[in-house]
Amino acid sequence: MRFFQNANYDFLKYRKHWAVVSTLLSLLGLSVVVFHRGLNVGIDFAGGTQVVTQFRQPPTADELRESLGKAGLGDATIQGYGTASPDQFMIRTRLHGNKEEGQEAEIIAALDAIYNPGSHPAFDLNKGGAEGLAALLYEKDPLQLKAADQTAARAAYVDVAKSILEVRRQAGVVPDWKQIESAQGMTPEVMQTLKESTYLGNYSVLSREVVGPTVGAELRQRGILAVVLSMLAMLVYIWIRFELRFGIGAVIAILHDVLVTLGLYALMGYEFNLTTIAAFLTLVGYSVNDSVVVFDRVRETLRKSKKMPFEKLLNDSINQTLSRTILTASSVFLACIALFLLGGEVLRGFSFVMSVGVVVGTYSSVFVAASFALLWENMMQRRLARQGAAQPRAAAPKTAEGRPRDQKGKEQKASAGGRRR
Repeated sequence: MRFFQNANYDFLKYRKHWAVVSTLLSLLGLSVVVFHRGLNVGIDFAGGTQVVTQFRQPPTADELRESLGKAGLGDATIQGYGTASPDQFMIRTRLHGNKEEGQEAEIIAALDAIYNPGSHPAFDLNKGGAEGLAALLYEKDPLQLKAADQTAARAAYVDVAKSILEVRRQAGVVPDWKQIESAQGMTPEVMQTLKESTYLGNYSVLSREVVGPTVGAELRQRGILAVVLSMLAMLVYIWIRFELRFGIGAVIAILHDVLVTLGLYALMGYEFNLTTIAAFLTLVGYSVNDSVVVFDRVRETLRKSKKMPFEKLLNDSINQTLSRTILTASSVFLACIALFLLGGEVLRGFSFVMSVGVVVGTYSSVFVAASFALLWENMMQRRLARQGAAQPRAAAPKTAEGRPRDQKGKEQKASAGGRRR
């Protein structure tokens, strides 16, 4: 089944209107970023600390924010993390001044004071690492392995510790002791030692990340440079493969896609991080690929009919590739929507950029790239026509008297005619 089999739409009839609409959309997206909301820059670029936690008895985001505010972390940003687990939260704090170290220790201490009050054993089974747990088991030696072979005992307790923490990793947070009974190597002696020497805290730390201000600034500069250089590379590529007029149209379409998508991204308040940069680089590639398909059809038709007007050539090429453009965009859009709905918080920004970018990129490949290529071609033709009209006609050869030869001849003929009369 083929859609738009005999499409014959005049897409370029209102090219000036589309150019105005596209320019306004681009300026609107840029104004949202610069003047309205700005970008919600993540710690990848701004520098700071990010801790993802999961609670046994989860508080609300407002309760967690209020609790951390009382502990001196009022500037922390709290938001739900993931859609499948409402007990997961992401806590972010920015660096203050020129501090290079983050606030990970302050966040953990504040959470412990709020959600793990009172006296407990030193090791928290919901926060500790495999190395610390293995050292504790080796010290207590519940299986009486050290007497036979200390090296083998250490290796055995490392395996038990890794097995226990694998159960925690799968569950997110260990709610009770029964949860770890299925761990490999678990025995009643090991369980008794864990109950005596460890405790189950009310939250676990799923991930932690600290980025310094110097690294953040460098990543921000490199991210922006990557997007700009990719656009310039696309211009050079299309210029070499096709012609400059096509390169101009494609780059303007890319710039339009990036600015419009960036404005919507800032308006939604999603975090702008390294994953977002990857999404925009992917969008640049998708957008230029859509435009190249149309321009490639233009080049093929141009070889067969060199006298066809450029406007009709562009219009026919867009109609001939319309079915491919719509079907490809629909397939990619459905995949991006599925990723947006089911991919979780980590991929939310990436999938949003791609979902919006596919729609905007399809619009630009039909209405923007070809329109600006035609506008550029018409502008160059008018410029050449003006230059040709401005060039003075070649001066006629002059006589020794300084007058043009043909003017002197006309005067001599006129004088001779007078004498004959």
